Amino acid sequence: MLAAVQVMEFEITSNAAMETAAKSSSGAWQTALFREAFSVSGGAAFGLEAAAFSAMLEEVCRKYLPANAGEKETRAFVEGLRLRELALARACATGHERAWTEFLNRYREPLYSAALAITRNDAAGHELADSLYAELYGVKERATAQGLERFSKLSTYTGRGSLEGWLRTVLAQSWVDRYRKQRRLVSLEEETEAGRQFAAAESPPQPGADPRLAAATDEALGALAAEDRFILAAYFLDGHTLAEIGATLAVHESTISRRVERTVRDLRKRILKSLTQRGMSARAAEEALEVDVRDLALNVGQRLRPQKEEQA
Repeated sequence: MLAAVQVMEFEITSNAAMETAAKSSSGAWQTALFREAFSVSGGAAFGLEAAAFSAMLEEVCRKYLPANAGEKETRAFVEGLRLRELALARACATGHERAWTEFLNRYREPLYSAALAITRNDAAGHELADSLYAELYGVKERATAQGLERFSKLSTYTGRGSLEGWLRTVLAQSWVDRYRKQRRLVSLEEETEAGRQFAAAESPPQPGADPRLAAATDEALGALAAEDRFILAAYFLDGHTLAEIGATLAVHESTISRRVERTVRDLRKRILKSLTQRGMSARAAEEALEVDVRDLALNVGQRLRPQKEEQA
């Protein structure tokens, strides 16, 4: 009996030692990878520190990679990031003067051109672009545990797509938000005149689908890049044509068509994979996708449209 207990204690100790060694090994290659990425990014020229940049990369990896991602998968993901643009954006978010000069020299004209394409009016285009600069610089403040602090929207850029494409998406979403706000105000005035300002609120939809489907869908939508979320929302929820979305993002409508098709295909694969990981059979997962989206206990529109501080 004593010998058996000693064997069990030895196995437990050995397993613990192996886990510690594995974590140490994982930490070593990850640290080396992040420092290598920092060197490639050129962030030191903008006052960024290697430790802070590594912490930011770790956060991005944690958000978009599986928890058990290995060295090969992590390296491929990190090397696929726009590291130089990411460093520039994060340095601008901290208010670094040289970074801002570089940013304005590189993106001022493309942003004004994009704003003009969206608004089709020179004055409105300049106003839209200027309002975005205020958000990017961090004029607004937000509450934190330490009190109010300056917040720059650039701190939400994760480098998964080009910075210019991300900026166009943020710009387009800002214009859509303005339009919706004006539309709500007009609708409120019209309803007040018609005596319908106290209309009863709509009843919330009753969940009729497997809750695992809502969770899997929410997870898949959350993993989308900001520009992909914007395109899907504009096309499926707001009823814009491919040509209109293409004009907004300054690309051809055929490009938008391919993006929509690819994104929907990838979403389906992600949801199916997530459902099987949650215990569904392959057949049950396929059948679950036949549910009407209105039966989901999930606000798909809210999840698709980029959040105010989350356009990464």
